Amino acid sequence: MPGTDCRESAAVIAGELPDFPHLAELPARGPGADMIGRTAAILTDMPVEVTPRGWRLTDRPGRDVQRARSMLSADLDTLEETLQGYAGPLKVQLAGPWTLAATLEQPRSMNRSLADHGAIADIAASLAETVASHLADVARRVPGADLVLQLDEPALAAVKAGRVPTASGYSRIPPAEDDTLTTRLKTVLDAITTAYSVVHCCDGACPFWIIERAGADAVSTDLSQLRPAGMDELAEALDAGLGLLAGVPAPARRGRDDTAPATRMAAVVADLWRRTGLDPRPVIITPPCGLAGVSPSDAVATLRHAREAARILPEMVEGER
Repeated sequence: MPGTDCRESAAVIAGELPDFPHLAELPARGPGADMIGRTAAILTDMPVEVTPRGWRLTDRPGRDVQRARSMLSADLDTLEETLQGYAGPLKVQLAGPWTLAATLEQPRSMNRSLADHGAIADIAASLAETVASHLADVARRVPGADLVLQLDEPALAAVKAGRVPTASGYSRIPPAEDDTLTTRLKTVLDAITTAYSVVHCCDGACPFWIIERAGADAVSTDLSQLRPAGMDELAEALDAGLGLLAGVPAPARRGRDDTAPATRMAAVVADLWRRTGLDPRPVIITPPCGLAGVSPSDAVATLRHAREAARILPEMVEGER
């Protein structure tokens, strides 16, 4: 979400998404509030620090970790206060193992952890422990919640394709094998025993079958980025039982009809069912990715349009039968 006020964001989310709120990330607050910093700061037995290039594994936790944990604690306090008495689905999110490995530098080095197989395994094992403790904390704070944990994996497709640059930038880290990609992701997903698990990847080359084989309950992806081959792969994964959080860009408002953007968002998902030939099934409509880069008013409008699109979609699909 945009801005730096966690109370304001929590109020907006609870107001616009009363049936499915989430814990916001506010990266505008600086290092430690970003996707990587928030997760890295709470990794079990793997302290980190900020460098001019981003985050790096280190020997002992310092100020950077303390600051990140303090912001997360404040966000969770606000969530607990805002959702007092709430019962229903609640989404929280952490960075996934492959995105962490592709981003975190190794200790006393500029080399990414992705280049070290041992470091990758350590990150996955640490994150698995972190996931379990984080979910337990959220469950204690909002006891009526049906938790949904989203693992953000924006780098997953790049890791698979060997597109992640080395420290020098002159070459690329070799692609990870499919079995290794699946195994490390599965290590973390297996730790999500008290929540519905979602893997988010908005890359047009998202490897849906790896996410499905690793044991995720659902995938979150940007439908507008999918090429024909990606659409076919998504259809196969959905047919195998994977759930879908469909990321749909909110079209600009046209004229006075405020329902038009929501109708067009719903039409994108209806078109997915037509193009894949799958029977229509429950789907959650979301923005395609984070809203940190938009204005507060646009963020509110996008959430509102997504909620309205979810209301319209069943009627639209039924009308086409």
